Amino acid sequence: MKRQAARSQLRAVGWKDEDFQKNLILVGVPYSNALPCNSHLRILAAVAEKEIEKGGAKFVSFGTPVVSDALTMGVTSMKYSLPSRDLIADCIETMNEAYCCDGMLTFSGCDKTIPAALMAIARNNSIGVTLYGGAIQMGTLDGKTINIATNYETIGAYMAGKVGKEQLIKVERCACPTQGSCPGMFTANTMSTAIEALGMSVPYSSSNCATTDKGEISQQKLNDVTASIAALNTCLQKKIRSRDIMTKKAFENAITVMLALGGSTNGVLHLLALAKEANVDLTIADFNLVGKNVPLLGNFKPFGDYAMQDLQKHGGLPSVMRALLDAGLLNGDCLTVTGKTVKENLKDVKPIDFSAQKVIFPLNKPLAPPMHHIIVMRGNLAPEGAVMKVSGKELRQFKGPARVFDGEEAAVDAIMHGRVKKGDVVVIRNEGPKGGPGMREMLYPSNLLVGMGLGDHCALVTDGRFSGATHGIMIGHVTPEAYSGGPLAIVQENDPISIDLDKQVVDLAIPEKDHKARLAELAKKPRKEEEQSGYLLKYRRQVQSASVGAVTW
Repeated sequence: MKRQAARSQLRAVGWKDEDFQKNLILVGVPYSNALPCNSHLRILAAVAEKEIEKGGAKFVSFGTPVVSDALTMGVTSMKYSLPSRDLIADCIETMNEAYCCDGMLTFSGCDKTIPAALMAIARNNSIGVTLYGGAIQMGTLDGKTINIATNYETIGAYMAGKVGKEQLIKVERCACPTQGSCPGMFTANTMSTAIEALGMSVPYSSSNCATTDKGEISQQKLNDVTASIAALNTCLQKKIRSRDIMTKKAFENAITVMLALGGSTNGVLHLLALAKEANVDLTIADFNLVGKNVPLLGNFKPFGDYAMQDLQKHGGLPSVMRALLDAGLLNGDCLTVTGKTVKENLKDVKPIDFSAQKVIFPLNKPLAPPMHHIIVMRGNLAPEGAVMKVSGKELRQFKGPARVFDGEEAAVDAIMHGRVKKGDVVVIRNEGPKGGPGMREMLYPSNLLVGMGLGDHCALVTDGRFSGATHGIMIGHVTPEAYSGGPLAIVQENDPISIDLDKQVVDLAIPEKDHKARLAELAKKPRKEEEQSGYLLKYRRQVQSASVGAVTW
């Protein structure tokens, strides 16, 4: 009898008697017209909704918040970017549970929407499939390809007097020619490929681009919608739940693909969060345990030459996974949303012709050996861990005096006005999950360093995080963060900081007795509470350390 009122309301929106016996599918769409990454997701969702009803089910469709990293980069509104990940997951979970749905199809585009769209599926061990909206096409200018990261580097070059305002405007107008997410191995493509390797999205969907070079929705992406619904139906029929797929071995596959392709440091943060949702015992240390066997194969921007559109032309992600499987670096017996194992999905995939392209390097002649891309660091500056991105560079040690800044804005001002010199270690603190609050990306200062010619000569150490478009000598996610009393809070101007990749250590190179004395003094000081309200205050009170994924429960 309690359902009678609900049935009456559903009749008002077009339901018939027979509809009440059908499967109910949740369609979660993080849509906004304010960014190219997600602006086409309503089109894909509309196609999915028709296919769902054609297949004999009903759907409940809704939108979620979306924060554009590009629009918020370098300003205080970026504090909402990472928190939006957990907010989106909460929204999807709320709708799925409130409407008692049988299965979920969630879409994603910009960075935080990708893990969020899967976190909600894993959280209550639901049946579901997630689908990435695809990468944007590269822009072109003067016969060369450019992308959104080119904007930030050009700003740095402009500030250094290396390019004029006319060139700056040209780059801005050409960097983003179509719909879709950032084209290189930035955070969006890092997470979409990792999730396909994890088994929670259909084969090829992470490497199929959003549009053609003319800006039309690509046929491959439309095919991904159909394939995703077919996979969801398979999971419903076979009662395959998310945690049947999201096992520890599956997460190892995701890490392997992330490292092989040269993914973003944000992949560490988001995979830890996904593992928490799936009740999988994954720790930050597992990234080095897996990484010691995985060479860098992907020649992708921001540090390489190619973009996702180039991988699509050469067999997509399955071709890379086939190479890794053949080398014994993937767990082939892991189940996927297709109802088949990884090995079964890859059985008919053609091996990569390494002689015909330079997008993916062979395992016997990689772009860089293992532990030359993303490395989890420890040491007296990061006792709970930090994440270093070296992008295949030969650098193994770096030592320099600290230039200390409380917040991104102060660092940007110093870099722009020439107060950071070659050999310096830029320290940006109080930008962690709690300290920000929100753990902003340090793309602006890092790309300013690159644009001003300091990218290979300065290191950047922060309890904030980096964009997937960041490259250089970068250590982020330093934990415990400064706001929580971590050692980053005791660093003083001109203190020597030592980075050793071989030992996987980042140290404040002062006498141990001075280190302990500073920490003891810090513990006596009352923490100055920055005024906060609303969602950011709630986030600060709930969020956990970056070393466990900055989850909020």
